[in-house]
Amino acid sequence: MTNLMSQGTIVDMGVSTLEMKVTSKWLGKRHFQADGPSGNTIYMDAKREDGGTGQGNRPMELLLMGIVGCTGIDIAMILERMRVNMEGLEIEAVGERRDEFPQAFTRIHLTYHITGDVPAAKAWRAIHLSEEKYCSAIGSIRAEVVPHLVLNGTDIPPLDVVTQGDGQPD
Repeated sequence: MTNLMSQGTIVDMGVSTLEMKVTSKWLGKRHFQADGPSGNTIYMDAKREDGGTGQGNRPMELLLMGIVGCTGIDIAMILERMRVNMEGLEIEAVGERRDEFPQAFTRIHLTYHITGDVPAAKAWRAIHLSEEKYCSAIGSIRAEVVPHLVLNGTDIPPLDVVTQGDGQPD
């Protein structure tokens, strides 16, 4: 097996893969500190009924937070490249989980609340590009992702969005 490490990229038998490393440190009971390459620290803890002390987010919360952060960054970048004047973006994630262990997410509803002079077709195109092409967090989960769009306070039904060429925004 050939592994070459060069500037955070692992090359294994001709396939290049980006590597990211995070570490966690046990702080007692169910409390953990985690650090990543960004230099920021987060704290995790279990629910009180599972022995936690309420001193951090639960890991599954962080998974949803990572998804809304990732897709939010994508949407902002894509709409900016489309030269669309977005004034606000809030994303709500509601995850449905299995009853049995592992209690993985089976479906995640993402509601994008967008305000500004944003055409519905461009908003949906940005959502689809994020969810289907760019968002690494969404690409890393098995759950079905169901998007919803609220544009300037109005629910907008899904539009069929066709990407041309490489899918890059106009």
